[in-house]
Amino acid sequence: MAITVELQAFDGPLDLLLHLIDKNKINIFDIPIMEITEQYLAYVRQMPAEDLNVMSEFMVMAAELIAIKCRMLLPPEINEEGEAIDPREDLVQQLLEYKIYKYMSYELRDRMEGASRILYKKDTTPDSVLRYKPEVDPGELLADTTLKKLHDIFFSVMKRQTDKLDPVRSKFGTIEKEEVHMKERLTYIFDYARNGGRFSFRELLEKKHGRMTVVVTFLGVLEMIKAGILRVSQEETDGDIMMTLVRGTDLSLLGEDIYEEESEGNGA
Repeated sequence: MAITVELQAFDGPLDLLLHLIDKNKINIFDIPIMEITEQYLAYVRQMPAEDLNVMSEFMVMAAELIAIKCRMLLPPEINEEGEAIDPREDLVQQLLEYKIYKYMSYELRDRMEGASRILYKKDTTPDSVLRYKPEVDPGELLADTTLKKLHDIFFSVMKRQTDKLDPVRSKFGTIEKEEVHMKERLTYIFDYARNGGRFSFRELLEKKHGRMTVVVTFLGVLEMIKAGILRVSQEETDGDIMMTLVRGTDLSLLGEDIYEEESEGNGA
């Protein structure tokens, strides 16, 4: 029975093999090598021989198919695990890799065509917005400080508070709830920074404080850093994070929702 082969352009011998596999609806992991070899050779015989470089690639694959066909007629080879070696295994791997790259090229082509139909709007941001600079630069304020470092210092302080044993309180049956007001802690931190100069968070909590006082103090420090009242720095990795009061600042920068001034004299 004569085999009908449609002549068309293929990118290479693997492209031709994939075409024959898809056309015959063949499982790529169980290729009937005799049938595919016959169809492949029928196509090669009808190829024009002007371009020897292209023709040589198809001839090399034809020789490989014939070699596989011959090996399948012989008794199967056995590997070290005692399993039969399939002569088609290397060919299947080549076809799978080629198929992946082929469909990737289709995806990239579709994206390129889609991108060619996209129009981008020019930047129309007003100059007044572009020239705007915040009064406090968070990058300059925090320098090399990160939230992780503040987080580690906070838990280090909390662990020290937990490890301390209060001989008086340990005899109590119950512990009364500790009331801590944010306003009082903010005033305390501000006065401490104004009178003490450069200090660390650990120095701020040198006196024995309860858990709630430590938490509120830590939150107050974060709010004052955010508002630009405190400047933080760290001289070495894992060292203490040092804080200093920014000149010309006061607690009014925190806003009324955080701190409501009820008395005068707290400004720097």
